Amino acid sequence: MKPQFDKRPCRPRDHLVAAAKLYLGAWKAADEFRAGRGQDLPHWPDWCYLPLAASYAIVSGGGDNRVPLDRAADVGRLGALAAWRVTQGIYRFDPAVYAEIIKTPVDGDVPHEILFRLPEWCVYIETPGMQVAGDDVHGFFAHLEHDAGSGRPELRLLIDAESMLLPIPVHLGPWSLRESIARMVDVASINAIAAGIGAPPAGLTSEIRSHVEPMVSLLLYLCSQNAEIGDGKRAPSNPEPKRTKRGWRLFPADRPTTWDVGVRLGAALRAAYQQAETGGDDMHAGPRPHIRRAHWHGFRSGPMKRADGSEIPTQERKFDLRWLPPIPVKLDGLDGLPATIRPVK
Repeated sequence: MKPQFDKRPCRPRDHLVAAAKLYLGAWKAADEFRAGRGQDLPHWPDWCYLPLAASYAIVSGGGDNRVPLDRAADVGRLGALAAWRVTQGIYRFDPAVYAEIIKTPVDGDVPHEILFRLPEWCVYIETPGMQVAGDDVHGFFAHLEHDAGSGRPELRLLIDAESMLLPIPVHLGPWSLRESIARMVDVASINAIAAGIGAPPAGLTSEIRSHVEPMVSLLLYLCSQNAEIGDGKRAPSNPEPKRTKRGWRLFPADRPTTWDVGVRLGAALRAAYQQAETGGDDMHAGPRPHIRRAHWHGFRSGPMKRADGSEIPTQERKFDLRWLPPIPVKLDGLDGLPATIRPVK
């Protein structure tokens, strides 16, 4: 019997299947590259699943082959999908929390190291209502790249728009994440001119910037100290390698796993909003119940001096980040929310 309802499509999984058909043997090659980490290949940080140099080798066919210009973007696409394939986590934010986080600007001196706390090597975050250049954006993949040549860390975004998979590199360094976003736009323009494409329209670069910042904000929440992911009974993580006859191997997830994000926080926000809408406005009772804007709050922790008595520079102390949700004034409902800490390896 034919099912009454069509099965809901899983776009990230569909992209994974399509890439495997386009590049036969890609996942086996990626597994072999990963197995060679620190052995046949140089060692790279734990926060990176596989440098994009491996994706370049797969797309080009290996050896001295070069990737043609019309397939250059496939390097970033394949790299994101290879990293996501291992865990296949799909992150679905509570609507109220999602709406507030994408409005929270990435300002201040938030260091890029906070992104090393991503719950998985690559995450896929759904983005309802988002558009780029008039194209619906269903979500985006995000993972960290370790440049094989320079050792520079990069945040790699792969935007899942209706008509395309758009890779966007964000160079990280000794500057704030806000500066990284600004540099991303400048580098994109320079690369487009160098490739003979011409500078992107000013409106397009501004639009991309306006969407990359909310995406970074969503990622920062997943990395923050008070992130609420899942139901509290289990949490996303990278798999541990298992010993086989051919050595240690990582086995990819059989199917996607959906992680609900901010469910309790969303319920508390809706309750607070309702109170704000129905609260009294007696001028003699003080300010009307309302909600203050959400913002990021970073702070340093740990010892301030070494064993020899010398001071530890501020930038070397541990940095933690908290997303402070819209703060209720004369309202209840946002107390007792969970706080979790994920250490950086």
